Amino acid sequence: MARDDVQQQAVRCWAWGLFERKPRWSLSWRGRLLALLLVAGLGIATFLCIHPFLAVTHRVGTNVLVVEGWMHDYGLRAAVAEFRRGSYQRVFTTGGPVEGNGGYINDYHTNASVGADILKKYGIPDECLEMVPSRVMDRNRTYASGVALRNWFRGHDMRVPSLNVLTENVHARRSQLLFSKALGPETSVGIIAVPSPDYDARRWWRSSEGVKDVFSEGLAYFYVRFFFHPSQDLDGNNKPVLGYQ
Repeated sequence: MARDDVQQQAVRCWAWGLFERKPRWSLSWRGRLLALLLVAGLGIATFLCIHPFLAVTHRVGTNVLVVEGWMHDYGLRAAVAEFRRGSYQRVFTTGGPVEGNGGYINDYHTNASVGADILKKYGIPDECLEMVPSRVMDRNRTYASGVALRNWFRGHDMRVPSLNVLTENVHARRSQLLFSKALGPETSVGIIAVPSPDYDARRWWRSSEGVKDVFSEGLAYFYVRFFFHPSQDLDGNNKPVLGYQ
């Protein structure tokens, strides 16, 4: 056996065998260049695709429309247009306590109530509209809204095999995931994203508002997808469990 081969196979030990040195593989300059190109390509693809990924629209066949009541006026107007354009028979508004009130006061100081009042003003018939408020304000508000809706369906013995959730812009992917978690596999959840009028979605990085929306919602979706465990956050009554803030 050649001397170099013996050296490559040898394991050198020091300090009575407590430490050892072994031959190892490492990237050559070509390998490092290829790895750098792959990382750069992945970063560019993510950069270009993240907005349409988050601001997803995928309707399902249903006569139930769920509107997140915290939306800005343009989102609520879009909800009215969606109701008139589709074959919806029921509209539910969701949302927790209005910010600035210090927490839950009563059901009429919630985004569900505020959103319902605006939808009525814009022409949705009162007999088609139902507000479903949540009492959770601090964390996981979207999931809490889904739980409140699930409990309302169960309390009124209403079976809903499918529904569409309408929300703003890049919040859509997270809303769809959280409502699906809350409502369970027996309900198919479609999603409708209302684009923001404040910036061009195709060039979101040119606007500070677009950058803020994409990065904050991107991180929030990542957390929900990989780290959120619903059973540890809310009980069956849509109330915080002990220690929840």
